[in-house]
Amino acid sequence: MEKRYQVFVSSTHEDLQEERQEVMHALLELDCIPAGMELFPAANEDQWTLIKNVINDCDYYILIVGGRYGSVDSDGVSYTEKEYHYALEKRKPVIGFLHKNPDELPAKKTEKSEENKKKLELFRSIVEKKMCQLWEGPADLGSKVSRSLIKLIKQHPAIGWVKADQLPSEDMNEDLLRLRKRVEELEAQLSEVQTEAPQGTENLAQGDDDFRVLFSFDSPTGELDFDHETHKETHTLTWNEIFYAVLPRMMNEAAEHEIQSDLSELIESRTKEVVQGRFGPFGLSNFWVDRNTFRTILVQLKALGLITKSIRQRSVNDKSTYWKLTPYGETMITRLRAIRKK
Repeated sequence: MEKRYQVFVSSTHEDLQEERQEVMHALLELDCIPAGMELFPAANEDQWTLIKNVINDCDYYILIVGGRYGSVDSDGVSYTEKEYHYALEKRKPVIGFLHKNPDELPAKKTEKSEENKKKLELFRSIVEKKMCQLWEGPADLGSKVSRSLIKLIKQHPAIGWVKADQLPSEDMNEDLLRLRKRVEELEAQLSEVQTEAPQGTENLAQGDDDFRVLFSFDSPTGELDFDHETHKETHTLTWNEIFYAVLPRMMNEAAEHEIQSDLSELIESRTKEVVQGRFGPFGLSNFWVDRNTFRTILVQLKALGLITKSIRQRSVNDKSTYWKLTPYGETMITRLRAIRKK
């Protein structure tokens, strides 16, 4: 679908007419839509509201600064500077183009009052802190605008505009929605019959194969609760023991930190008495499975076809990763934990 981008061109008007023509030609050659409000008299609040609405509708913002500060609002700030700050506030991709040698411009293209000269100098220093380029003449400006905008579009792709006849019709959207739902139904049906191990998993560690689990725990070093030392140890578990400990949690989906907590509790129950004798009479605490070890376990469970990431939508504030059992994982946990007849 072909897109066109709308570009707001902000500058003073009287002194930069030739330069603006070059910029407009450059934008049109890129199939962009130029927009700008500098031709309108800067008169009242309604005018400023119109300018903001046009900036809101634009995809990119270009600022051209020559030797003039421009007409000012009642607060003493030029409309050109107000437009620039508003574009930044709205997080529009912005490029500033500053004249390289403003002191060498003809007098008719420069500010006459000392006050406006100081305001222009301060404005230039603000623009220089963001993305900007220096230009020397109309042709140079047009060329730099063209190259810079191409690069900006690649770095910050915008929504853009398309012709109405290129938009998907309502019937097409409904067809796509029906097809998407059908794909989801077929995927669900496929997963329901996958109650056996995926092909190739026979070469992966599983069952009674051993796996060394790295974990940490704290031992007290004094009478105060916060006086403690952290230790690292390893303990060997079989994959079936790991499955037995963590898979039930995922029958109704579970967050990663919950699964890691279950595994840490297993490690604590298996190792606490063994390591207790080496650290005096005080109790040990904060048993926790190493993060990299835990990630390896998740990868192995996924590779064995036992678990998969949950894709169910949750609150935007919930940043946790959730896992659930596959149909094959449910079959495995039944084999491991179901009570057999004696």
